[in-house]
Amino acid sequence: MHIIFETIEKYRVIPVIAIEDISLALPLADALLEGGLPLVEITFRTPAAAEVIQTLVEKRPELCVGAGTVLTPTNIHDAIHAGAKFGVAPGLNAETIDLAESLEWAFVPGVCTPSEIESALAMNFTILKFFPAGAMGGISMLKALSAPYSHTGIRFIPTGGISESNLAEYLATPTVLACGGTWIASKTDITEGNWEQIKKRCRKVAEIVAGLK
Repeated sequence: MHIIFETIEKYRVIPVIAIEDISLALPLADALLEGGLPLVEITFRTPAAAEVIQTLVEKRPELCVGAGTVLTPTNIHDAIHAGAKFGVAPGLNAETIDLAESLEWAFVPGVCTPSEIESALAMNFTILKFFPAGAMGGISMLKALSAPYSHTGIRFIPTGGISESNLAEYLATPTVLACGGTWIASKTDITEGNWEQIKKRCRKVAEIVAGLK
């Protein structure tokens, strides 16, 4: 397992962020850090993504910064050039997987079916994003998918439809490495500067994680 995944497993939740305004990147980072959740996945859903990643890497080195919605080889090169420590994709794309592997970059492709899981395993990927988790049946679906493959050492990062109310149930599942936290800092929270609310959500995550130990 790539060393970056040990950090992810320690904190168990990755805030998944789409950010439009580069000037808000550092206040966001400070809210996450002060809330005790020094991880973030900046998605390539906005034109600002690469610059935001670079700003966070350079200005807040204590924050573990990854890239999300990595769909193309260009996304991979941009993410790595900006300093992203890991990448996450919503789907299973052989071209991006091969490139990430050749560059020895920590990469998490997305799956939601047994066939996709087996394709990922055939490409030597054992840490996978389960997406969209809620829409695909949630925790019951994930448990059912995990059963035939648990002996392979596979681990999942479910994302989509996860919140404070069901986080503990997801994290208690043995095959779950961590969860993607899209609820921690919404676009509205960021644009309106709701930093205290983001801090509270981070602290709540830490409380839930601690309760599972």
